[in-house]
Amino acid sequence: MMRIFTLLALFSCLSFAVTAQEAVPAGEEMAAAATAGMTFEQTEIDYGTIEQNADPYRVFTFTNTGTEPLIITNAVGSCGCTVPSYSKAPVAPGETGEVKVRYATDRLGKFRKRVTLTTNVSKEPIVLTIMGEVLDKPAQPEAVPAGDAGMFNNGN
Repeated sequence: MMRIFTLLALFSCLSFAVTAQEAVPAGEEMAAAATAGMTFEQTEIDYGTIEQNADPYRVFTFTNTGTEPLIITNAVGSCGCTVPSYSKAPVAPGETGEVKVRYATDRLGKFRKRVTLTTNVSKEPIVLTIMGEVLDKPAQPEAVPAGDAGMFNNGN
């Protein structure tokens, strides 16, 4: 008797699971598949070894590889020394766009910073990385002292 009851319960569960699934019309399935896509030329940029106060800007270039316009809704640097900028306009399918990053090159030493993008591509953020090392500027030679005789009168 217990076996019959167990089999009957199992059969009921299976039949409920099969009937609970809804069929998705073909048009809605296609609409769900239409999304924006974002493919970067590179997701890491190495500044290399640079002098203090050197060019602070680097550009990440991407292409919308999806079928819908791509929208960047937010871009945040990992600290105040890393400032991203981007176009608020949607990027059409097949078109390219840029995320420009400014690093504060007045800070000495090695660095590795991240820029986190929020887009309509996925719920997961996209992370870009910049890295490098900022070295102190070479010392400027001091002026040659004129001495007692003066610089321009040849000691006369």
